[in-house]
Amino acid sequence: MTVALVGAGPGDPDLLTVKAARLLAEADVVVHDALVGQGVLDLVAPGTELIDVGKRPGRPTPQELISALLVELGRQGRRVVRLKGGDPFVFGRGGEEAEALLAAGVPFEIVPGITSSVAAPAAAGIPVTHRGVSAAVTVVTGHRRAGEPDVDWRSLARVGGTVVVLMGVSQRAEIAAELQAGGLDPHTPVAAIERATTDQERVARCRLDELAATPVDSPAVIVIGPVSALDLTPAALVAAATPTS
Repeated sequence: MTVALVGAGPGDPDLLTVKAARLLAEADVVVHDALVGQGVLDLVAPGTELIDVGKRPGRPTPQELISALLVELGRQGRRVVRLKGGDPFVFGRGGEEAEALLAAGVPFEIVPGITSSVAAPAAAGIPVTHRGVSAAVTVVTGHRRAGEPDVDWRSLARVGGTVVVLMGVSQRAEIAAELQAGGLDPHTPVAAIERATTDQERVARCRLDELAATPVDSPAVIVIGPVSALDLTPAALVAAATPTS
């Protein structure tokens, strides 16, 4: 192995795969995103080179440069871990990096991670599918690159099931408006899970017609559909068992 495209999971280092943790401990260099938490980076062995290529407001790192960096490091024969939040092939641009490595003849492997599209709702006690409530789930990005066609939210409103939106906080007003224009009930339950599985996790619950005015900070996963009304967490069990005066 020269380059490993590794999924870091949703944030909690305990949710890393065993293989991901092993590769981090053995790496010569780790190229990581901004969404990778410090708890995960703490698993990297002392002395390992860390390269932060996270895309942040006002400081974007072009994807082409990241891919070129991986090719260069791989050609040096170093043990390289490209660490991405969630899963590298779920809106992580891992496919683009794999294409670049393949074209350059650099050996690589893919190490899947738990995608936040499933983990964030689960951490909030929301199953993305639930018998009798939702038989399907659609995962969609709320962020499109300039020049790419917009998501057809109105058609998506008619698909049914659960809609999970990644990277959609800044576009949530438009998303909610378009889904309603497509026929989705304004009273549809919504949950926005911020910084899921970390000690900073916060869940904001509202209706679809309230989403635009509901304070939500990025990074967050937005879940739209009847399952968002569920709260299958230990905290909910304790609350249900607490007598009221």
